[in-house]
Amino acid sequence: MQLVRPEKTSRPPANIVIVDDEISSVVVLEAAVKDLGKVTYTTTPADAIELIQDIQPEVVLMDIEMGEYNGVDLCKQIKNSPATAKTAVIFVTSHSNPDLEYFSLDSGGIDFLTKPINLKTCKMRVANQLALYYYAKDLENAKEELYNEKEQFKATLNSIGDGVVATDAQGIVTFLNPIAEHMTGWNAVDAVGKPIELVMDLKDATTHEKSINPAHLALEENRIVAMALNCQLYSKSGNVYRVEDSAAPIVDEQNRLRGAIVVFHDVSESIAMAVKMNHLANNDQLTGLPNRILLHDRLEQAIKVSKQNRLMTGLMLIDIDNFKYLNDSLGHHIGDILIKQVAMRLEFAMDANCTLARVGGDEFVLIVPNVREIRQLNTIATDMQEVMQKPFVIEKQEYSLSVSIGISINPTDAETEGHMMRNADVAMFRAKKQGKQCYCFFSQNLEQDLHERIELEKVLREAIDKNTVEVVFQPQIDMATQQINSAEALARLKDKNGNNIPPPKFIGLAEELGLIDLLGQQILRKSCTAAKEWYDKGKEIRVCVNVSALQFCSPGYFDQVFKILEETNLRTSMLELEVTETLLMQDIQVVEEILRDLSLTGIFIAIDDFGTGYSSLSYLKRLPVDVLKIDQSFVRDMLDDKQSLDIVKTISDLGHSLGLKLVGEGIETAEHEQILKSFGCQIGQGYHYHKPLAKKDFETIIL
Repeated sequence: MQLVRPEKTSRPPANIVIVDDEISSVVVLEAAVKDLGKVTYTTTPADAIELIQDIQPEVVLMDIEMGEYNGVDLCKQIKNSPATAKTAVIFVTSHSNPDLEYFSLDSGGIDFLTKPINLKTCKMRVANQLALYYYAKDLENAKEELYNEKEQFKATLNSIGDGVVATDAQGIVTFLNPIAEHMTGWNAVDAVGKPIELVMDLKDATTHEKSINPAHLALEENRIVAMALNCQLYSKSGNVYRVEDSAAPIVDEQNRLRGAIVVFHDVSESIAMAVKMNHLANNDQLTGLPNRILLHDRLEQAIKVSKQNRLMTGLMLIDIDNFKYLNDSLGHHIGDILIKQVAMRLEFAMDANCTLARVGGDEFVLIVPNVREIRQLNTIATDMQEVMQKPFVIEKQEYSLSVSIGISINPTDAETEGHMMRNADVAMFRAKKQGKQCYCFFSQNLEQDLHERIELEKVLREAIDKNTVEVVFQPQIDMATQQINSAEALARLKDKNGNNIPPPKFIGLAEELGLIDLLGQQILRKSCTAAKEWYDKGKEIRVCVNVSALQFCSPGYFDQVFKILEETNLRTSMLELEVTETLLMQDIQVVEEILRDLSLTGIFIAIDDFGTGYSSLSYLKRLPVDVLKIDQSFVRDMLDDKQSLDIVKTISDLGHSLGLKLVGEGIETAEHEQILKSFGCQIGQGYHYHKPLAKKDFETIIL
C-alpha cells in the first residue's frame, strides 16, 4: 500500500475536471475526489477540450469510450497544448483489456482506473498525482530561485567594498572579487589555482613574521575564524594594507567541506586615524573597554613585565553562551544593552591590575599579569562566572546568561601573543563542548584531543561520503515464545586502524558538525533494506532504529522517513523508531505533530532508555507511543540493587497502565529474564540472547 504524505503547506484548492458521458460515473468520481479540490465535470465530450483549456486543471479524470469520442484522442490534444501539457490525465474504463491500458498510457495518460470505481483507491491515486504535480511545480520554482540567487550573489561579491577570496578544500584559490584583486595585486585569472598563502601574503605588523591564513584554520577546524590581531597584507604590487575580518568554511548540501571563503577589508586608514583619535582607536564604542588594538599593546606589555619578574601571564577568552540566539530573537537593541551589562559585571569581578577588552560581538579578553600560581586564575575564572549567575534585568524583563572561558598561560603553553590567543580559543572551544558555563585551561592534552577530534571528523566525513557506516542488528526476543520478532539497528564506525569507535563519540560529533541528518538517513536506509530482504525471504522482522533528537526536530524529518520507506518498498509496520526521553524536552507541540504523522502511517514509536530522563508523564500519555524500553542500567543492577528493581517494576506497571509493549534491555542472565517476565515484560534484548550481529551473521539465526 502506497503512503500519501500529509499536506503541510497551504495552497489554493486544486482544480479537478471529470469527463464522462455517463452522469452516474461522474457522481461516483466526484464523491471520491471532492475533498481534494474544486471539481468541474462535463458529460459532453465535445466540450471537454475547451473546458480544460479554460480551467487548466491539475488532474483530469476521463472515460476512454464516450460514444463517438475517444478519451485517448482527447488526451493527446490535452498533452499537445502548451497550456495543459502538464495536466495529469487519469483514464477511467470498464474494460480490462491490457492493450487498452497500454495505448491509453502511451497517449500521455498518467494512471488508469477500472470500473466499478473503488472510492478510496480513486482518491489515493488522485491525491498522489496532485502531490507529484505540486512537487514538480515546487522544484521548477526552486530552480528558478536558485538561478536568480546565484546571479545576485555573483553581482554582490563583485560590487561589495570588501575583498573576497574563495578556496577549495585544500586551500587553493578558486575566486577573487575586484577588491581582492586590487589589494593582493593578483589578477583573478593568475591567482586561481595558487595556494592562498601565496596570493594573500599575511604577516604580523610588529614582527613581520608570516601569519597563518585564516582560511586554513577554517578548513582545519570547520568553523568561522577571525584573522590574527595586528595583521598586514603585503600586495604583489608592493603596497601594504592593515586588514581584518574573518574566514568561514564552505559546505555543500550534505555538509561536506568544499572550501573556505575569506572576507577582509583595508583598515589602514582607520589605524592612521586612530593615532589622532586615541579614544576611538583604543576603546570599544559600545562598552568603553579596550579594543583589539589596545589589547595588543597591553598583552605585549604584560608578557614583558611578567618575564622580567619571572612570573606568568594569563589570558582568558570569555564568550557569552548562546548570545547569537538571544540577539537574533530579542533584537540588537536589547543585545547591546546585555553586552554593556556583561562588561560592567566582568570589570567588577577582575583585579585592578588586569585588562578587560572586547574583541568581538560577544567575546571578551582578560589579561592577568604577574601570575604566581595557577590557582589565581582558577579563582578569577570562578568569580567571572559567579557574577553572571544573577539574572540581567532590562525593561522589567529578566534574562539569564552564562559564559564559557578558555585560558592560556605564558610562557607555560605559549610564547607569543598570537599563540596565546589561539590556545585560549582552543580551550574556550573545549569549554563550549563540555556543556558551556565552564572554564578550561589549554594544555598539550587539549591540543592532542583537538588533533584526535580532527582525525575522527575525517573518518566520519569519509564514512558518510562513501556510505560505509556499518549497521549491526541485536535480536529482540519474545520471552513467551523465545522467538526473534524484531531487531535493534546499531551503527558501527571503525577508525583508520580498524578499531571500533564508540557510537556516542561519533554520533555526538555528527550532531555537532551538522552531519546527523545524513548519517541518520544512511542508517535508516540500510536498516529498511535489510528488513525488506528478510521479509521477501519469509521472515517478518521489525527493525528498530534510533533517532537523534537533533535529526528528529530538523525540518523535513517526516519526509526523510517517507522517502526511504518508498525507496525500499518496506511496509510501515516493519519499522520502529526509537526516540529518547530527551527528545520530549524539546518543543512538545512540534514533537507531538511529527510523532502523530509517523504513527498514522503505521510506524511504531518507542521510548528508548526509559527511566533515565525527565519526561513528563502527561506528555507520555498524550503522545502516540507504542513501546517503552526499560534502560539496561536498571535491568543489570536490579539483582543487587532494590532501588533499581523497584524502578523496573514501576516502569512495567506504568507501561501496562498505558497499554504499551515493554522491552527489557541489558538482559544478561536467565534470572534477569525471569524477573522481567514476572513483571509482564514481553520482549527481551541483551547478551543473554545475542550480542549485536553483522547482517550476514544475523541472517544465519533467522533464515
